[in-house]
Amino acid sequence: MHGVRLEIHGPVAEVVLDGPPVNAVTVGMYETLTTVFRGLSARTDVHAVILRSTVRLFCAGADIKQPVEAVSPSESAAEMRQRMARTAYEAILDCALPTIAVINGAALGAGAVLAACCDIRYAADNARIGLPEINAGRCGGGSHLMRLLPQGQVRLMYLTGDPVDAQEAHRTGLVQRVATPDAVLAEARELAARIAAKSPLGLRLAKQALNEAENLPVRPGYAAEQVYTLRLGAHPDAAEAAKAVLEKRAPVWSWPGTPEG
Repeated sequence: MHGVRLEIHGPVAEVVLDGPPVNAVTVGMYETLTTVFRGLSARTDVHAVILRSTVRLFCAGADIKQPVEAVSPSESAAEMRQRMARTAYEAILDCALPTIAVINGAALGAGAVLAACCDIRYAADNARIGLPEINAGRCGGGSHLMRLLPQGQVRLMYLTGDPVDAQEAHRTGLVQRVATPDAVLAEARELAARIAAKSPLGLRLAKQALNEAENLPVRPGYAAEQVYTLRLGAHPDAAEAAKAVLEKRAPVWSWPGTPEG
């Protein structure tokens, strides 16, 4: 599937970048990522997603050497490539399920953006994250990193092309956990399993609430969250969650068998 593989492990999906030697992102990979993440959003048997690499690094960026031909006189080949990239990133951002990026080695350019589009990022202690596009005569994905980092930090990375190491990324909040290369995937899988055990409907509504509130001021953002609170509270799984806590047992979820509303 154009350098992308989908694995399903119970309630957790793993989207695996598998384009040796460095996971340079082709137009085909962008298209496949869009299809895979949109498909995961529609599933009811999977409740968390890990995005990881199967090669020695996470992703070295877009494959700028790939020849691409324009398919329409109204859109150049370069414009088509950019559109495909935007669509893939949006599919990850808008994924209905919680997403965790596992960054091993370098995540540069498009690789940094793929990781930034996920909800949570775990990094190996040898990871490097950067926006080196200025060194190749291009502009990068600064707007995606601006969601996560202060302006000065993004501009430093953007204007110098210099990457940050895992420790600096953790210090600034770009990644949430740093572990050894041998342990990082196992730790991310443990987190994904813990998240996937939560209310499936609750996870989906929580993700929607966070995505909607992210770009709003505090007051309307909180008001938007409360709409999702009311929706979740009206479903039997909300009562089941409270009952399970009181009875000190694992909850038994009824969604999707009992649909919302």
